[in-house]
Amino acid sequence: MTMKLHCFGESGNSYKAALALELAGLDWEPVFVDFFGGAARTPEFRDISAMAEAPVLVDGDLTLSQSGAIQQYITDQTGKFGGAPEDKYEVLRWVLWDNHKMSSQAGMTRFLANFLPEQHRSQEVISFMQGRLKAAYATLEHHLEGRKWIVGGALTNADISCCSYLYYPEPFGFDRNEWPNIDAWLTRISTQPGWKHPYDLMPGNPSDRA
Repeated sequence: MTMKLHCFGESGNSYKAALALELAGLDWEPVFVDFFGGAARTPEFRDISAMAEAPVLVDGDLTLSQSGAIQQYITDQTGKFGGAPEDKYEVLRWVLWDNHKMSSQAGMTRFLANFLPEQHRSQEVISFMQGRLKAAYATLEHHLEGRKWIVGGALTNADISCCSYLYYPEPFGFDRNEWPNIDAWLTRISTQPGWKHPYDLMPGNPSDRA
């Protein structure tokens, strides 16, 4: 049975789940969530996701939200991206770090700087968030010194989680040229068989709303 991922292209959290599904070679299809049209707040979507958030994975009788949980489900089903047995908690540590320190900050900053109506944008708030992001980039840059992957010797959920917002073209305070270790790591991920850019992997693109 084909898995269904309720998602939208602008969502870095959706990208974590979609990329994991794609790189794992699973049979899945995206179901577009018109987030900017208010779809996530409708009763119909809340029947699928009580948290009113994308992504949501539906696999038969299973309905699962939160990207980290979906990534772990994919690992449990396929044996991929979990790392070596001794790395289990290190992979989890970096997924949780990303969710708290990087993706949450990047998602908010990118939204404030690009998708919020211009008259409502606060440059002070955006600058504050960019400062927090710079600290997260520095942590990741330092960790990647001399490493190909965040944990162990191969791609894991730690990489898939942490890379998610860093491929988006909209300006939000991240320039790959300023972070050579992160830049090389992102290139390494994008050369994995099956990799796709978020706007190619999922429906939903700012140009669709232009």
